[in-house]
Amino acid sequence: MRIMAIDYGDAHTGIAVSDPTGLLAGFTTTVNARNPESACAQIALMAREHGAEELVLGLPLNMDGSRGPRAEKAEAMAELLRQETGLPVALWDERRTTIDAHQILFNSGKNAKKRKKVVDAVAASLILEGYLTYRRSGGGSAR
Repeated sequence: MRIMAIDYGDAHTGIAVSDPTGLLAGFTTTVNARNPESACAQIALMAREHGAEELVLGLPLNMDGSRGPRAEKAEAMAELLRQETGLPVALWDERRTTIDAHQILFNSGKNAKKRKKVVDAVAASLILEGYLTYRRSGGGSAR
């Protein structure tokens, strides 16, 4: 089962798609869109092109676990994606994924300009890896 992870942002949205077995992260890219409807349409097209059967959307909780305005935007996007794609959308705690993505890219020698171009895709990969690990451990589907 192919699973697509999404790191939704105001201007840039990272995408990562698993291999056909749903065990490993594979393809990554970034969608550039400033409004939710445009981002949703591009994500839906990509989901169809890659044969995604489930979507995992990063849920940016506050460090104390509470929901803020960013989490509300993500929840609204999850609903848009459900309506647009007809696919199940799991919300996945994405705390620290962007920070970790920057660190990974920094450690691999990417300068700030190059990091900015790929950080959202790397963050989506981290969301996908976390979710796939959770599923392999018998967690099933999140939310």
